[in-house]
Parts: sequence; C-alpha cells; structure tokens
Amino acid sequence: MKIAVIPARGGSKRIPRKNIRSFCGTPIIAYSINAACDSGLFDEVIVSTDDEEIAGVARQFGATTPFARPKEISDDFTGTNAVVKHAVGWFIEQGNDVSHACCIYATAPLIRTRYLREGYDALTGSDAAFAFSITSYAFPIQRAVRLTSEGRVEALYPEHRITRSQDLEPVFHDAGQFYWGTARAFLNDVPVFSPRSIGIVLPRVLVQDIDTLEDWEQAEFMFRALRGD
Repeated sequence: MKIAVIPARGGSKRIPRKNIRSFCGTPIIAYSINAACDSGLFDEVIVSTDDEEIAGVARQFGATTPFARPKEISDDFTGTNAVVKHAVGWFIEQGNDVSHACCIYATAPLIRTRYLREGYDALTGSDAAFAFSITSYAFPIQRAVRLTSEGRVEALYPEHRITRSQDLEPVFHDAGQFYWGTARAFLNDVPVFSPRSIGIVLPRVLVQDIDTLEDWEQAEFMFRALRGD
C-alpha cells in the first residue's frame, strides 16, 4: 500500500488559516490533494489534521481524514516526519501493509504529478530511503556576503571572490513540495537530509516557499503566469 500524507494543522500563525486560505480562487490544500489523486500513485490520499474545518475541506476535494491528529504532534515544534510516521503506524495498526509514503505539503500549489512520479520511480529503483524535491539556488551561494556589526560587506567564501560563476559547483536546496520515503524509513526516524536520499530537481519556476503574505502574493503571480492568465 502507498499513501500520500498531507500535514495540515489548524494553528498557523504567520498566515492565519493558511492551509485552506483561498489561492487563486481555490483552497490552497486542494492543489496538493488534486496532484496526489491525479498521479495515480496512491492507494489513499489522507490529510493529517487536528482541525475539523480543514478536514471538511480536505474531504470535499477527495482526500480522506481517517483520524484526528493527536495533540502531541500538533504543536509548533513537531516536524512533518513525525506526522507521517504516525500516519504510517496508524494504517499498519489497521492491518494494512504500507510499503511507501509520500509527505506532500499542503501549501504547494505549483506541484506537478510528473515530479511525484519521478520521485517514486527514483526511490523504488534504488536502495535509497527517501526521494524529495529540490531546486537550484538562483545565485551562486559561493558569492554570498555577510554584513558586519558596522554594516560593512564581508565575503562568506573569500576564496571564491573572483571565481567565474560557470566554474562554481551548482548547489541546491529543499523545494518544500514532497518527500517520498519507504515506510520503514519513516518508522525508524531515518534522517531525510542525508546521503540516503535522492534529490528530484525541480525548475525554479515551480518553486516558491510560502511563509509570509509576500510569499503568498509571489506564488499567486507565478501560478497565474504558468496558467497563462
């Protein structure tokens, strides 16, 4: 059995009701649910939430909410791996043989089924524990600078101050969309950010972290542009 787990607690503070806030006319969580369902990869697409309003919206768009997320994993400090571990464990307790799970963030409106499938194929075609979305930095991080206490600029990597950008190693970061893993890896708390993970490279035009209202507006601009509005 393969399950998609979309974590969506109700206590978002920086953007209130973030997980069901309207994004270009649709609750933002719906995009993640639709991508998971449309991919054809999952036996069940669930939303793990402690909030009944979020659960109702999730069911409206085709996800299931087979349990209420326990309070002990619904606070500001609980990571998403713990939420997926709980979901995998719950399904196993119900007598299901879970082989793989995919954590999909509720605020990933630019997600594409193509990359979900690519992640699954990469994971199952290897001995890796995880495969998750990454993207390249828009500017070489080797050229990063810091500000001193006096407001002066200081190179973070002075050895690369005059290195040509084409000679610098490409560097990537977490794209914050999906995290495929074996059920065993989630249950055994294997670290996602380790050599046991495969990076699925997304184009930067499909990646926007959404933590602030400014991020939200930027993501909507990107979404509309990609849709051709």
